[in-house]
Amino acid sequence: MNDLVRPFSPSQPVVHDWHLDSVVAALHAARADWRQSQGRLRDFSTREFPSRAALRDIVAALAAALFPMRLGPPGLRDSSEDFFVGHSLAVALDALAAQVVLELRYSARLNGLSADDSEAQSVAIVQQFAAALPDQRRLLDADITAAWQGDPAARSVDEVLLCYPGINAILHHRLAHLLYRAGLPLVARIIAEIAHGETGIDIHPGAQIGAGFFIDHGTGVVIGETAVIGERVRLYQAVTLGAKRFEQGEDGSLLKGQPRHPIVEDDVVIYAGATVLGRITIGRASSIGGNVWLTRSVPPGSQISQASLQAASP
Repeated sequence: MNDLVRPFSPSQPVVHDWHLDSVVAALHAARADWRQSQGRLRDFSTREFPSRAALRDIVAALAAALFPMRLGPPGLRDSSEDFFVGHSLAVALDALAAQVVLELRYSARLNGLSADDSEAQSVAIVQQFAAALPDQRRLLDADITAAWQGDPAARSVDEVLLCYPGINAILHHRLAHLLYRAGLPLVARIIAEIAHGETGIDIHPGAQIGAGFFIDHGTGVVIGETAVIGERVRLYQAVTLGAKRFEQGEDGSLLKGQPRHPIVEDDVVIYAGATVLGRITIGRASSIGGNVWLTRSVPPGSQISQASLQAASP
């Protein structure tokens, strides 16, 4: 039998010499060189950064607590629903507080500040986060309803929650946005990137998004950090709400946090492949056609298509 297709036998493991001693030593040297170049000499013995794997589990537990009979365990019964929600929240919030502490300590180190009160800060932040969860559930209910009403292929709100990538992305975003506003950009961004990897939808946690938001299909959608989106807005796949340019400081470095993404008012529809760039305003109840490239504001009720833009060009 050809050795390349020989059945694997766990009782006869194949052991190769990968020369790992030299590889490990070289990786150690590479890490040391990078830390020295960045001024990050280690003076601690535990994990420095929040964990992507831990945050994935935390979001899954929070999603199950928000929608226990649909995203919770298969054996859950109505009679134990509240107990399950309470237990899931207790475990998830404890785990989240541990990740928050890591970011607070990391931020303090970067800024040369004391991290002595990071434990107390994390508890206060997570308490505020927990108190906001009922409002987030109501926002998500509005998002789910918008998807069900806006897609003739949807058979039920349950199908929307269980199957639609846009709802998965906005669920992650609404949790991430709370943490972003609480001063935890790293934890928030990790949660956003978990959704990005699962759905192909890239929503920066800083983006402000109103109720009744629906992303249909979703793959390739990009929403920038300073975007402001009103209520009952619908986007289709491959829509970009991006920046036209990046302002620089006197030293040539990019200025952070400047308003540079679009404002999309209530009841706007933006069709597949449209690119909307810069701090412009898309007026209420406007429709932006597919594959449109838009860098100027449009008034309420506008109907923008490739043909209309070509006709308006000099």
